[in-house]
Amino acid sequence: MTLEVFSDLSERLNYNRPDLPLYVRKGSLRLFDRYAAAYHWHPDVEFILILDGDMEYFVNGQTVRLETGEGIFVNSKRLHYGFSSTQTDCTFLVVAIHPLLLGESTLAGKTYLEQKFGSLTDNFLLLQPRTLWQREILDSIRQLYEEVYAGGENLFRWMSQATHLCACVAEHLKQTPEQEADEHAWMIIRAMTRHIHSNYEEKISIDEIAAAGSVCRSKCCSLFKKHLGQTPNNYLIQYRIQKSCEMLKESDRSVGEIAMACGFQTASYFSMVFRKHMGFSPQHFRR
Repeated sequence: MTLEVFSDLSERLNYNRPDLPLYVRKGSLRLFDRYAAAYHWHPDVEFILILDGDMEYFVNGQTVRLETGEGIFVNSKRLHYGFSSTQTDCTFLVVAIHPLLLGESTLAGKTYLEQKFGSLTDNFLLLQPRTLWQREILDSIRQLYEEVYAGGENLFRWMSQATHLCACVAEHLKQTPEQEADEHAWMIIRAMTRHIHSNYEEKISIDEIAAAGSVCRSKCCSLFKKHLGQTPNNYLIQYRIQKSCEMLKESDRSVGEIAMACGFQTASYFSMVFRKHMGFSPQHFRR
């Protein structure tokens, strides 16, 4: 397997290995624009464990609060993001597992995945340590993180623990047929956000975003407002800032190069927008 296999991702994940669709990282909200990650979705199922602090977590129109020691499971292809409304830091572990690791390439695996992680099952599950089966999942998230970063690469153990996580949560996911009415709206939103994620380097108009979802400009704006609480342009700017933060952290490209790569007209305009959203300059963020 290579990364080309995962070209359908709305949000491409930087997997720990390019040939194994498993993402295991420690994260911190302070690294995001206004302590809020950008909205995103992907085929991967996702697990979060809060190590320190707290955050709010948005999944397909619902927002829940996560405290230290708690976590959340986010189902496949759900729009989600974590944030702090008080702009305080929170550290967490995140595990994302692509369906290919769970047997999606087989008929039986694909059928089972649709049954357990399809659009008509729970969008998310809260994970709290006071409930035994949920505590076991939270402990498994930590164990997988420690295994991945212990040194060496025992891929069979990585895959075994990842599969175990999904098997445990699958036992508790329920069918939710009442979500069918909303699924069409979320399909349109995913198409429009996919267009933004794939073309944020270029100049993008609201009409182009609307066309990606096969809706008119007015419908596009109303869907963003109703389901995401912001305009398409605000979403685009937030996403560009997030991508610029990643480039500032992970590359030695100049601020001007990063500005152009993230769809900003000039370095000075980029710096102005970055400071407005982050509270300090791109150079300060890089330091």
